[in-house]
Amino acid sequence: MIQVTDLNKSFAGFSVLRGINLHVRRGKTRVILGVSGSGKTVLMKHLIGLFKPDSGTVLVDGEDITKLDDKELLRVRRKFGMVFQQAALFDSMTVAENVAFPLREHTKLGPDAIAAKVKEKLDVVGLENVNHKYPSELSGGMRKRVGLARALVLEPSCVLYDEPTTGLDPLTTDYVDQMIMDAAARLQVTSVVISHDIGSAIRVADDIAVLQQGVIVEDCPASEIRQSKHPFVQKYLDTWFGKQ
Repeated sequence: MIQVTDLNKSFAGFSVLRGINLHVRRGKTRVILGVSGSGKTVLMKHLIGLFKPDSGTVLVDGEDITKLDDKELLRVRRKFGMVFQQAALFDSMTVAENVAFPLREHTKLGPDAIAAKVKEKLDVVGLENVNHKYPSELSGGMRKRVGLARALVLEPSCVLYDEPTTGLDPLTTDYVDQMIMDAAARLQVTSVVISHDIGSAIRVADDIAVLQQGVIVEDCPASEIRQSKHPFVQKYLDTWFGKQ
């Protein structure tokens, strides 16, 4: 679904992305893994056209989005749903109102049709009888699921997850990992996960790309990441699993 070729990006003379080549297979889950400051978020912003590269291309469904104007980019962005790091729900809105928000902003559906879609997406993420609750009344894992329901409500073909397990305890991390896998399996959506959590990455990913200082130093199926010969990846694995 997505093909990135020779992507380069600098800010104030500092090179953040250097010659990135990356593919995201349709219907699969791609994890972009790296420590803080490696360029993961900058790369993700290029995938939806929030940043323009200094050079290189980003193809979404075969269309080079680096050449599109703002109006055309809005059309492309409708193909994406976003699950933010802290769910980013509106505190003053109920669960139902949060999930309905994109429909009210971007469609002309009536109240009954909106309510039906909200229920459908909450069912998909395994939440029932929470419509009238507020985010403060939900656990961290449940807030993540509401965030996913909101990301899915416009029926995107790709869902982006920004550090979905950051700050979560091990049980909630497992809960969120299962949420990502369930969404991919049930809806056949393409998923891109930005993460520093290599344990989570191995569980949810079909493919993993490891970023180090703006360069992809490893790109392989998740099942093969432990066999990587790259020194940085080996150290990453040893450090991470040494803590477990």
